[in-house]
Amino acid sequence: MVQLVDGDIKTREVLDWKGVHVLHASGSSCSQKLRIFLNLKGIPWESHLVDLHSNENFRPWFLGINPRGLVPVLVHDGAVHIESNDIITYLEKTFPVPKLIPSGFENEVAKLLHHEDELHLDLRILSFRFVFSPPGPPKSAEALQSYAANGSGTVKGVADPDKAAQLAFWERVTREGFTDEMARTSAQKFRVEFSSLDDRLGKSPYLLGDALSVLDIAWFIYANRLSLGGFPIERMHPRVHAWMVKLAARPEFAKEIASPPQITARIEAVRRAHAEAGKSLEAVAGF
Repeated sequence: MVQLVDGDIKTREVLDWKGVHVLHASGSSCSQKLRIFLNLKGIPWESHLVDLHSNENFRPWFLGINPRGLVPVLVHDGAVHIESNDIITYLEKTFPVPKLIPSGFENEVAKLLHHEDELHLDLRILSFRFVFSPPGPPKSAEALQSYAANGSGTVKGVADPDKAAQLAFWERVTREGFTDEMARTSAQKFRVEFSSLDDRLGKSPYLLGDALSVLDIAWFIYANRLSLGGFPIERMHPRVHAWMVKLAARPEFAKEIASPPQITARIEAVRRAHAEAGKSLEAVAGF
């Protein structure tokens, strides 16, 4: 699990925060995942919104808390935890009731969550290409300069290669954009994963059996995001679609994926424009 050490943290005020504090963004997939988990657990927490649209996460104050510049971040009684799946695992141990990692499945859940996390850049590619579709570069030169220059650059006291990888990703897509080839590769990965989930859901109502688990939360967020971008989940993976609809009807899930009307209208406009240009997710991926 990723708990930062003292030398990693430059924004020192957070070390005095008491209780459970979460720095998050409303539309961030990993933030949505954590908020659903907190809802289901009934854990009281204090909200600190981070504006990703203005690149607040690349500014010195936030990078002084999380050198990787990512949300969500958990601050629990002054201890700073980063990476959403690690945060969830920590909270599951700290607040064990109700149980969302079934007994005996701890190692399997850890492996499956790690695998889910490996697909996060693929989700980002498909999100920016087919959901957000910004008119210009995804990150300004000024934001990238701030990201490179600020924060400790360390995690657990050593130079952090993850930040360099994040910076390299943003620099690449700023130069090249989110190309058809990138989108196709990422979409095909999710096709394989959703086929596997469809098989699981043919045997049980949830991904680990008869009870809801953190694995359902994590994959629900991915499925919901990709459905916004036009991934044909209902046609290609009907069990995943039925499971997703069932979970979306629960208030703990529904309120975290709800978007203001203007955001919903923009996403729909993006999908229409892509369809009219023959560049929908379905078309680009060859589905």
